[in-house]
Amino acid sequence: MSAPTTPADLVILGGGSGGYAAALRAAELGMSVVLIEKDKVGGTCLHRGCIPTKALLHTAEVADNAREGEQFGVKSTLSGIDMDGVNAYKDGVVSKNFKGLTGLIKSRGITIVEGEGRLVSPTAVQVGDQTYEGRHVLLATGSYARSLPGIEIDGTRVITSDHALQLDRVPSSAIILGGGVIGCEFASAWKSFGVDVTIVEGLPHLVPLEDESSSKLLERAFRRRKIDFSLGSLVSSVQTTADGVKVSLQNGKEFEAELVLVAVGRGPVSQGLGYEEAGVAMERGFVLVDEYMQTNVPTISAVGDLVPTLQLAHVGFGEGILVAERLAGLPVVPIDYAGVPRVTYSEPEVASVGLTEAQAKERYGEVEIATYDLAGNGRAAILKTAGAVKLIRAKDGAVVGVHMVGSRVGDLIAEAQLVYNWEALPEEVAQLIHPHPTLSEALGEAALVLAGKPLHAHT
Repeated sequence: MSAPTTPADLVILGGGSGGYAAALRAAELGMSVVLIEKDKVGGTCLHRGCIPTKALLHTAEVADNAREGEQFGVKSTLSGIDMDGVNAYKDGVVSKNFKGLTGLIKSRGITIVEGEGRLVSPTAVQVGDQTYEGRHVLLATGSYARSLPGIEIDGTRVITSDHALQLDRVPSSAIILGGGVIGCEFASAWKSFGVDVTIVEGLPHLVPLEDESSSKLLERAFRRRKIDFSLGSLVSSVQTTADGVKVSLQNGKEFEAELVLVAVGRGPVSQGLGYEEAGVAMERGFVLVDEYMQTNVPTISAVGDLVPTLQLAHVGFGEGILVAERLAGLPVVPIDYAGVPRVTYSEPEVASVGLTEAQAKERYGEVEIATYDLAGNGRAAILKTAGAVKLIRAKDGAVVGVHMVGSRVGDLIAEAQLVYNWEALPEEVAQLIHPHPTLSEALGEAALVLAGKPLHAHT
């Protein structure tokens, strides 16, 4: 394919969540768009992240339901996990989404270029011997699974989440380095598959970015599920043994298992892509941007995991759309990253929006807190789930943080997001009638507590 003779309005390097959202919105606004992707459009989220991991977690839920049917009066047993079947289901979900996405991109008249792109000037990206000129360039090259210094990823004994999604067997035991979102999700799924799991987290809590009360509730639930974890000590070495792997910690503890999953976060894909040469300001591999996703080079913007904001697909979507609208001359509002919902899809789930209690105290001084235990919720009793909904408000002010733990609380965070982003007062939320029996009532009850009129005594 020959390069367009006239410059495109927008050339996008990377077809993941941020890149394709920008492409779709820009095309909708009448811009000519070239989207360059070395692998498959959809990026990490669709092929190696959100979508396949959540499919794996749904399989885990089905396994738990089969194993625990007796509790609900159903005589069911779990006769085993067929990893070929699991992978066929997971890949089917990915493939359906992928077909839909590629169809959508083509229908908008976006030029897709397959191949590795490199920034060669502030307005051009080269792919092979072709150069694509754009009035504006968007960098959206995403992230890769990081490792730790001295730990060799071999893809069989010592693996990342990419390898974990392709496993053709259920390991008998696994050690997971990292107790963040990715580590906790794999620990949860693997435990449901019958794996003996141990999480190693160097910080004092699991999901350390969440409110401490949520971390403690998740830890309690994981203990009940017999998921082991070691907190507050870093890894000193990982060695392969005759039949597996041995992990040694700085505090002298040692763990052995069939394999090790390194889940210590994701780093930006930015090396050797010509960014520095084009004068783009960077720090620790991340591309630096202002609140409108603009780099220090006027013709270049950047979004998604490549920039040092929350590494979430929905953040990439929001940032990509913001760039497209800004370039089209529409009025745009910077993203309030505290107002972005965050979910860990383990069993139980952890979901939050807004500030943690510690952050709220730092910002507002005096805060008021209401915690509604799911023990008082009818739907939670039906689902046999435990957890809580915690609301934080600035003294006599709006709700500034919502933190939830329990089965399916990820589905509740949308309402919580509106409460936070619309700066709702607890009194206003308390007036809203929530449907009974649903988990959503827990949010309503917590608001009633903060409004000073608790309906039930479970606080």
